[in-house]
Amino acid sequence: MTIDEEMTVADLMDRWPGTIGVFIRHRMSCVGCPVSPFHSIRVACAEHGVPLAPFLAALAEAIGDEG
Repeated sequence: MTIDEEMTVADLMDRWPGTIGVFIRHRMSCVGCPVSPFHSIRVACAEHGVPLAPFLAALAEAIGDEG
């Protein structure tokens, strides 16, 4: 399974816990957020003003061999 920008934040972090650090490094308050099961990665980036493409690249790097 690959990361899709429409995947919810909660699904992403549940499947690949190693991605949690990426959210923290980008100062995104998604970890533990009650809205994370409903927000896609794309929406979370927009809400936090984080460019999507580099963020997706950082997530892909974080999952590395987990993917």
